[in-house]
Amino acid sequence: MSAPAKPRTSVVTCPHCGQRNRVPAAAASVPKCGNCRNALPWIADAGDDDFSEVAERSPIPVVVDLWATWCGPCRMVSPALEQLAIERAGDIKLVKVEIDAAPRLAQRFEVRAVPTLLVMRDSEVIARQPGAAPVAALRRWLDQALQPKEGETR
Repeated sequence: MSAPAKPRTSVVTCPHCGQRNRVPAAAASVPKCGNCRNALPWIADAGDDDFSEVAERSPIPVVVDLWATWCGPCRMVSPALEQLAIERAGDIKLVKVEIDAAPRLAQRFEVRAVPTLLVMRDSEVIARQPGAAPVAALRRWLDQALQPKEGETR
């Protein structure tokens, strides 16, 4: 069975002012705090039925975490990815996909090891990282993935 098809909302505490905000899993623009107007960390779950809406239609680059509940390294890398989502609020969206609940996505992205991390921009995979890594290594990987290519304006 795949994850729910209807995107949900989550409650996120603004790292700037502490205000609690409802953040949709999918939206046309970056979520901002209702109190201080700063960008909020955007972290959402997605599955086979809602991945397109939650990840591929994102207005900003997406870090996709393909993980499994039984995977120890997945549980270790999750806080590092959430830290990056907080640090890069407004610049990236973190989308978590539990592969046992989303077998079509696991097949589509040819997941051979978990965690498998992807960076997507405009529905295209621009970087791939198999396995867990510390936050500093993930930060470097993400920076490299998001650097504009020669002749590209972003």
